[in-house]
Amino acid sequence: MFTTTLNKIKPILPGLLLSLAVAICGKLLALLMPKLGGATLAILLGIILGNTLFKQPVLAAGTKFSESRLLEYSVVLLGFTVTFQTIGEMGIKGLLFIVLIMTTVLTGGYWIGRKLGFNEKMAMMMAGGNAVCGSSAIGAIAPSIEANDEEKGQIITLVNLLGTVMMLSLPFLGLSLFGDALLSKSALLGGTLQSVGQVVAGASLINPETVKYAMLFKITRIIFLVVVVFIFERKAQQDGLVTAKGSKKKFPIPWYVTSFLIFCVINSFFSLPPLFSDGAHFISTWFETTALAAIGLRLDFRKFLKEGPRFLLYGLSVGAVQTVAAVVFIFLLHI
Repeated sequence: MFTTTLNKIKPILPGLLLSLAVAICGKLLALLMPKLGGATLAILLGIILGNTLFKQPVLAAGTKFSESRLLEYSVVLLGFTVTFQTIGEMGIKGLLFIVLIMTTVLTGGYWIGRKLGFNEKMAMMMAGGNAVCGSSAIGAIAPSIEANDEEKGQIITLVNLLGTVMMLSLPFLGLSLFGDALLSKSALLGGTLQSVGQVVAGASLINPETVKYAMLFKITRIIFLVVVVFIFERKAQQDGLVTAKGSKKKFPIPWYVTSFLIFCVINSFFSLPPLFSDGAHFISTWFETTALAAIGLRLDFRKFLKEGPRFLLYGLSVGAVQTVAAVVFIFLLHI
């Protein structure tokens, strides 16, 4: 059993250790540049090193593990630092903002895709991936509408490319438009960025408080994934794209969101020792920084050049709609 476990861990170690090393370097550099912060420096250092010195395939398994699993564990531990009172600060306006922005992206992303000549299933996946949670949403929607693997792979690549552009640009837009307004900046990032990793990375370019509140907006979007999958499945059935029964599907809400909510409930109703919140915050911060370093290491600029102009136009158009709509709704709702 020990040998089996070791065999599973061994391929992960090179990339995991590299991600941790970059995270440590980011933390150390933050001592010299405290305004940037360790998380920001970790992802920027990762981007530089990942596109120059560390392109070796042996690192891929470990950086993927760091990017996905460590970030999921970080979200779970975040539940120990959040209560219903914190969530309540979003208010009805925050919930209405999420409903409005998701509706806009779902309809706009689908309509733009069809106008650009993409088939209906690809347009649905693009709309759902941008409206909810990137690759995870596409992975949940694809079997519901019986999309093939090639279509799913193309859209996942496009959504990730768009998310990368928005991740590196929206924090600065938020600062220029909203200044010190914490909820406004958090709504912009948590309400638009595609994946959990991109939300954490983008918000980390501002400050830790923005990360916490942006994640609340993001998790609210993810909870609505159940509704989005149901709507697209029914539409696909009505349009004759899938069989009535469809394929057997897993519950679409990711495990880490469910775990976050459970810990949030516990933290709201029980007075936990400071050890829990302080320890969870410390571990979560290191998991997060290591995951962000891995995101930087895995960010391959060559992928931007491989996609055709029609794909890039689709991505940029959806991103523009998403960003403009978010800014308009934030101002209208006075978030």
